[in-house]
Amino acid sequence: MKGRPISERLGFATAGLRAAWRREASFRTHIGFAGAAAVALVVLHPVPIWWALVGITIAMVLALELLNAALEGAIDLLHPGHHPVVGMVKDMLAGAVLVAALAALIVAVAMVVDTLELLR
Repeated sequence: MKGRPISERLGFATAGLRAAWRREASFRTHIGFAGAAAVALVVLHPVPIWWALVGITIAMVLALELLNAALEGAIDLLHPGHHPVVGMVKDMLAGAVLVAALAALIVAVAMVVDTLELLR
């Protein structure tokens, strides 16, 4: 990829996002939650730090979901049969996404509590 124009590299990245959208139900679910978080930001209109925290958290969850999907796809291609180590690796990848999603939930709850307290 070195030496290719930025437009071409962005094309590869957007192709990856489209592939994840088509192939990964979890990615679509996380996009839905990201949309709900965006609506909550607009409705609650919290202080700017919450916008940044929510944005970073959304990016973290989506990036980990993309990484999870990519690595699982590569693993399945290289080792299509069942193997305990392959299963363990895929479980750990899913666990990483779960940890990020739980962190996002904590950020969301903290934002709502903080914003509602400011409205009092």
